[in-house]
Amino acid sequence: MSALPRPDPFQMRQHDFERLSRFIVDVSGIRITPPKKIMVEGRLRHRVRALGFADISEYCDYLFHEDGLADEAERIIDAVTTNKTDFFREAEHFHYLTEAVLPRLAGGRALGNEALQVWSAAASTGAEAYSLAMTLSDWSQMVEPLRWSILGTDICREVLETAAEGIYPEAMIAPVPAAMRGRYLLRSRDREAALVRIVPELRRQVTFARLNLIDTGYRLPTAMHVVFCRNVLIYFDKPTQHKVLARICDSIVPGGYLFVGHSETITGFPLPLRQVAPTVFERV
Repeated sequence: MSALPRPDPFQMRQHDFERLSRFIVDVSGIRITPPKKIMVEGRLRHRVRALGFADISEYCDYLFHEDGLADEAERIIDAVTTNKTDFFREAEHFHYLTEAVLPRLAGGRALGNEALQVWSAAASTGAEAYSLAMTLSDWSQMVEPLRWSILGTDICREVLETAAEGIYPEAMIAPVPAAMRGRYLLRSRDREAALVRIVPELRRQVTFARLNLIDTGYRLPTAMHVVFCRNVLIYFDKPTQHKVLARICDSIVPGGYLFVGHSETITGFPLPLRQVAPTVFERV
């Protein structure tokens, strides 16, 4: 008689999955649908092992019956957050920034004598923020002198630590134009490591901080002239999207700009924005 197969220790009970899904959407706005159950189980394996639990059921009992959520909340959000990012992703946005937005802001009343304030609102490991930094640095040196500063925020602390270090695999920098690679990237002395690092003078102008987009107030250090909030709205339901966009609009100076992802739409939301290009909007 053959032995029965052993149950998978990382298979989550349905009621635990439902409770965890509700917690995640309440805290982060991220919807965890039933097809993502296997993904959640896989991503929580590390925490189950690190805490010494025999299986994911024990871990869930700890979360929901022993007040474990108080200690694990941030780690759970970090685990389920999708941190897909690339340098110069959706390159058309960077072209529009240099060809239209920067000339308008530098020559108009929106900027005046202030430094240009740019916000990467879902910064992940920093590729978007540093792509913006390279773009602004080039424009300032080659077109018109410009003082600027970039803030990169994300809900996940782990990716923010990576962003602050500014160290990336060489394979990741393929989209960076060759001339920019020479100006803004340092190659590791250990060729076998195949790593690059953003140059210090660029890193100094980019600040990273934790921010949850579904918080009721953002407490940014200053109002923003340009906001990139791309490929994160798709994880929220429509009411949450509207609330997040409204708070972002409150953070943009009149005449400033919002960039959203090419797969995202803000159609139907009553917002103080007018479209000026595909997925690019001006704050009115």
